[in-house]
Amino acid sequence: MEEVRGANTWTEELASLVEDTGIHYAGEPEISARPRKSVRDEPELEKENLKDQVTAFLKSWGEMLLELGKGCKDILRQTVVTEDSFVVQKLGGPVAKVSGRLRFLNDFLPEDRDPIHAWPVVFFVFILALCVLSFNTNQDNSVPPVKKVCIHPPSASRILLPDGRHLAYHELGVQAGRARYSLIAPHSFLSSRLAGIPGVRTSLLEDFGVRLVTFDLPGFGESDPHPSRNLNSSALDMLHLANAVGVSDKFWVVGYSSGSMHAWAALRYIPDRVAGAAMFAPMINPYEPSMTKEEMRRTWEEWLPRRRFMYFLARRFPKLLSFSYRRSFLSGKHGRIDKWMSLSLKKKVIILIFLKNQNSPLFSFAY
Repeated sequence: MEEVRGANTWTEELASLVEDTGIHYAGEPEISARPRKSVRDEPELEKENLKDQVTAFLKSWGEMLLELGKGCKDILRQTVVTEDSFVVQKLGGPVAKVSGRLRFLNDFLPEDRDPIHAWPVVFFVFILALCVLSFNTNQDNSVPPVKKVCIHPPSASRILLPDGRHLAYHELGVQAGRARYSLIAPHSFLSSRLAGIPGVRTSLLEDFGVRLVTFDLPGFGESDPHPSRNLNSSALDMLHLANAVGVSDKFWVVGYSSGSMHAWAALRYIPDRVAGAAMFAPMINPYEPSMTKEEMRRTWEEWLPRRRFMYFLARRFPKLLSFSYRRSFLSGKHGRIDKWMSLSLKKKVIILIFLKNQNSPLFSFAY
């Protein structure tokens, strides 16, 4: 039988761990140590610069995002996209119908591209472009833009406001000395001081001794624009107008459609000068949280698609709203103005406008 070797002694174990210093004592056995390489003999490692570290970090971060996306995709396939899921049962039919109608758009894609992967990229680029356009760069252009809107010399009566702006106004009804009631009426959107109060004739104002003062809102008609305007400044404009035209007592404010917000502003900011306010067909906020779904549905279904689109731009992309205005009814190139309004004119209204322009006696009878 082979001889079984015993365990190593403690000196041998120590020799395998430490380096031999070359010093030996009398009676002590020599301890053989393994030769150890010098640190100087080892090759120096190259130091990574900042660029390599950033590149490696971004590469690893991209790999992590890719794996996360694959994991989310697998989770969606196993939970949401299955035939038994709630989403597929509720939206499967409408989505299939819409995709069937829009299938002709796949002809515009390259033949080697899968529509499932191509269209999300197209929509992402489209949303990114909208976000870029929504930011105001405020770049100074050396060449001033060409004005396309015809500008004529001011012909309205105007007052000078404390901030240097001019406010155009128009008076109807009785004179200031015979007035029993003084009314100030801010006009609605896409209107002016010449509109007065819809449905109220001058003879009716004279019968009741009413003095009606209408004015152009800032930026409308012949009033100077006020880019930083708000409801407080609107109320102060009405206050300065009343003082300028000689209304010393309290006055009434009548608002129609979007002009109702200015009537509310008068009640809110100058209550000591306002006798009362009337709002006809006031403009409402279609996104009011207190409205029920049925009320919101009835509000939206009465509007034309153009008006719905304008509300969407004003809420989500306010910068694009001004761009849309300048490309539409503020471009100076349009036909009938009612095409740009939220509600189209009816045939009966068009006939009344024609009779009014022709100074026909049938207008007073029909009105």
